[in-house]
Amino acid sequence: MGLEFASAKGRWVIAATVLGSGIAFLDSTVVNVALPHIGEDLDTTVAGLQWVLNGYLVTLSALILLGGSLGDLFGRKRVFQIGVVVFAVASVACALAPNDAALVLGRVAQGIGGALLTPASLAILEASFRPEDRPRAIGAWSGLSGVAAAVGPFVGGWLVDAASWRWIFLINLPLSVVVVAIAARHVPESFDPRANRQIDVTGAALIALSLGALSWGLIGAGSRGWGAPSVVLALVAGVVAMGAFVVAESRSSHPMLPLGIFRSAQFRAANLVTVAVYAALGGVFFLLTIQLQQVLGYSALEAGAATLPITLLMLMLSARSGALAARIGPRLQMTVGPLLIAVGIMLMTQIEAGVSYWTGVLPAVIVTGLGLATTVAPLTSTALGAVDDRHAGVASGVNTTVSRAAQLAAVAVLPVAVGLTGDDFLLPEVFSDGFRAAMMITAGLAAAGGVIAWLTVRNPEPVPAPEAVAAPEPVYFCGAEGTPMDTCPRAPAAQEAA
Repeated sequence: MGLEFASAKGRWVIAATVLGSGIAFLDSTVVNVALPHIGEDLDTTVAGLQWVLNGYLVTLSALILLGGSLGDLFGRKRVFQIGVVVFAVASVACALAPNDAALVLGRVAQGIGGALLTPASLAILEASFRPEDRPRAIGAWSGLSGVAAAVGPFVGGWLVDAASWRWIFLINLPLSVVVVAIAARHVPESFDPRANRQIDVTGAALIALSLGALSWGLIGAGSRGWGAPSVVLALVAGVVAMGAFVVAESRSSHPMLPLGIFRSAQFRAANLVTVAVYAALGGVFFLLTIQLQQVLGYSALEAGAATLPITLLMLMLSARSGALAARIGPRLQMTVGPLLIAVGIMLMTQIEAGVSYWTGVLPAVIVTGLGLATTVAPLTSTALGAVDDRHAGVASGVNTTVSRAAQLAAVAVLPVAVGLTGDDFLLPEVFSDGFRAAMMITAGLAAAGGVIAWLTVRNPEPVPAPEAVAAPEPVYFCGAEGTPMDTCPRAPAAQEAA
């Protein structure tokens, strides 16, 4: 049961999920290239720029598990559409922000929308397609969504140079209208009929408090020092809240994060690799566009265009990478990919004042792009495929939370670790020294991801002959293929509960 990858309906589902998640990915990279202009226009510091990124990442990371659970409970399509609308409205607030505080609040609201639409987009694919077509669908999603993220700097640079940084948020409006329309017409509804109908408010509050406090403390350490009472208090509160979250989830009858999914060694391994790789990428993309503009003298458009090869490589190779992983298993690609990323990042240490794009920037970008195209689809598919289909939304939420939290931590910690504070982004020599040190750290993180994958990820066992395969657990599709919502089959557990 499920859609075929090559069917017309399958293509519409992929289009809707790619465009929806692409809005969130596009926005995150568009903002990166605009940071120097935002800093100058709103008269903010390095810490202010960190919060422009982390205001979004905090709420996204804190609520994305809840978003995945809401999709399983109330319908992935419905939650996906609501998330797109929230994201669009928040984008308008960002575009109209009169100061850095208002912009951060708008970014916080965008994070709420992203927390709803991102896990729902992946869960829709996992629940809608036939098992044999899911790796191809997820590969296409990874590649095309990655293209949206990579196109962001180019589009953002053009908008910043041609008009204003405020336009980078307004481009989300027409895209959002298209996504909602396609989803309404073509995407089948799906949910977990056995899920508890209660919402885990306690868990959502604790994880939000933990990530927010940790971010506040790590960013504040750059300007106030590690010994400042406010920094120590925030860090302690963040750690305590994280511990309380784990305890609350283990005791809850309706946790938004069922801790049992971590019994899968493959799921734990995929998320460990995710932490290492996405922490590295978070640090790179935060600092690289500033380095190109403030140190090498690139315009915003030139800085965005500099990373365009990543877009092309993701477009050409990600779907093929997903198909290859389905054929040979994910372990090799999840090992080689992060190591390629590490090599590309090490090449970025040569990006300094006076270096040629062709010899200094392009080789680093190409190698990094090859590593990304090799890694992303197998990594995502492995994380989602390691748990039962009915937990697709939660698994997607966990993996996305892990990736965004890793990026959040990198953006918060790296500038402090390499001594970039205050107005240092306006001082080319100081910033360049910090950038070089940061690239060495992030290269080490990416390489660690490859080592972890080789040691912990396992290729699936060969599929037995068809006659020996047990009947798969049915996947429930409410409204799929024209089935009315009130005739959706329900699992025995759900019927008994009713």
